[in-house]
Amino acid sequence: MPLARLCYRRRTGAGGGSSNPARRAAGQVYELLRASNADWASWHVYFGDERCLPSDHAERNSRMAAMAWLDHVLIPARQIHPIPAEMGAETAASIYAQTVGGIELFDLVLLGLGEDGHTASLFPDHEWGISPDAPAAIAVHDALKPPPERVSLSAHRLSAAHQVMFLVTGSAKQQAVRNWRSGAAIPAAAIIPANGVDVYLEATLLGSQVGETFCRSGPCVCCWGFSPLQPRRTPCG
Repeated sequence: MPLARLCYRRRTGAGGGSSNPARRAAGQVYELLRASNADWASWHVYFGDERCLPSDHAERNSRMAAMAWLDHVLIPARQIHPIPAEMGAETAASIYAQTVGGIELFDLVLLGLGEDGHTASLFPDHEWGISPDAPAAIAVHDALKPPPERVSLSAHRLSAAHQVMFLVTGSAKQQAVRNWRSGAAIPAAAIIPANGVDVYLEATLLGSQVGETFCRSGPCVCCWGFSPLQPRRTPCG
C-alpha cells in the first residue's frame, strides 16, 4: 500500500508517508504484505513520492520498501517502479511522469498524514498539482521536512485511483486530523478520488468528538470517510 509512498496497479498501487511514526507504520504494513499469500506476479508497485538521495540510502522510501517487503516476495523486478530521485528533482519528476503516464487508475493508493497536513511530499505553501492538467509528478524544492529536494506524484494523479486509504498514527497528528475534519485546506484534503477516501487512525486521535459508529477493528483503530459527492463525514463501510 502507499504509506511511505506506494501505489499498486492491477494490483497497482501508490503510496506516500509523512513522518517517522508514518514510516514505522509503513514498515509494519510492508511486513504484513510480505507475510501475505498474494499473487505477486500480477502486482505492479509505484511510489507516491521519494527523497532526492542516493538510491541505496536508508532514508529512501524505495529502500525501506525493498528491505521490509519487496526483496522478499516474487514481484518481477520490471514491475517495481522506483522514482529515480537520485537524478535530481526536476529530471526525476519528468521521467516518472512518463512512467505513470499510461496508467488510468491505480487499484490502491495508501498514504500517510504529516503534522502539518502534508501527504506524500505535497506540503503546505507548495504546489500540489490539483488541476486536471497538472503533471503526474512534481519536483519539490525547499520541502518543509528534510531533505529539501523531493519528487511527489501530484494530488490529481494520486486521486486517480479506485481506492485511496490514509493510515494515520502518532499523537502529534491530532491537530492535523482536527483541521482536516473541520474542512481546512490541507494537502491531504486535495486527494479527492471519485470514490472518496477512507481514513484509518488511532482512536485517540479522534478525541471525544466521534462515537462508536466510526470505530472498527476493535478499540485501537477508527475510520471515517470523505466522499466528493457527499461532503459530510460518513463511517467507512
